[in-house]
Amino acid sequence: MPVPASPLAAAHARLTEAYPYLTITEHAPQDPLPEGGDWVTAAALAAGGTGLDAFLAWDDEQILRDYGQRGRPDVVASFGLHRYAWPACLLFTVPWFLDRRVPRHRVTDVSYDRTTGRMAVRTASFACLPGDPAAGLPGARVVPDEEALRAELRAAVAEHLEPVLAAFGPRMRRRGRALWGMATDEVVEGLWYVGGLLGADEERRARRELELLLPGTGKPYVGPAVFRELTAPDGGTLRTRDRVSCCLFYTLRPDDTCATCPRTCDADRIAKLTTSAAA
Repeated sequence: MPVPASPLAAAHARLTEAYPYLTITEHAPQDPLPEGGDWVTAAALAAGGTGLDAFLAWDDEQILRDYGQRGRPDVVASFGLHRYAWPACLLFTVPWFLDRRVPRHRVTDVSYDRTTGRMAVRTASFACLPGDPAAGLPGARVVPDEEALRAELRAAVAEHLEPVLAAFGPRMRRRGRALWGMATDEVVEGLWYVGGLLGADEERRARRELELLLPGTGKPYVGPAVFRELTAPDGGTLRTRDRVSCCLFYTLRPDDTCATCPRTCDADRIAKLTTSAAA
């Protein structure tokens, strides 16, 4: 049975309230995670083989259905990695951002059903700061300060993603730095997006926190989480960043790149962001 409450429950609930397309259920450490049907475990993705084949078949079919053409195998794999890594990173970054708690979810501790936006997790331990009311709970590891907690977050995300990246990498024709560039972007853009859903103040705080978390010097991550400002046609401010990686969407729609894509010039970014803000 799912654990009824945990040090992470409040953060998970607030995430789902802001972003209803993702629901996180916690399970006891000894309980099995759901698998089969639409569920896939992170361990199955990391193992490659049939589990990863089935996961990517969904992306292959989606690309054909939505864009009327087959995606290259590396494009399909890039889409598939993004669709797992983006919500998976939120498992770590949102509890840190909201409650200053960093869980350790090994690759064997996460299961995902992307058709309904559900994730099931087991949490063996978590890091927190001195004075946290949860510091005395089983599995709590107290670290001395904010920078130590940021180090815990960087390590926890890397521990989870490393075997997943290793499995996706050959299919994406990417290695090392290119893969960790994608991981860096998933960490940054996921929390930045959720921060925006939580309100303008939280969006500003998310940007500040992310720049401290990823200053561009901590391996295996690649590049800083730096944000910059552009001037809108009405004189207002538009915020953007330059992604480290490219999702390869341009191979399907060359004229429809995202506003943070390294292929998108600032003039096009301003147009895209202005249109988005108006909508």
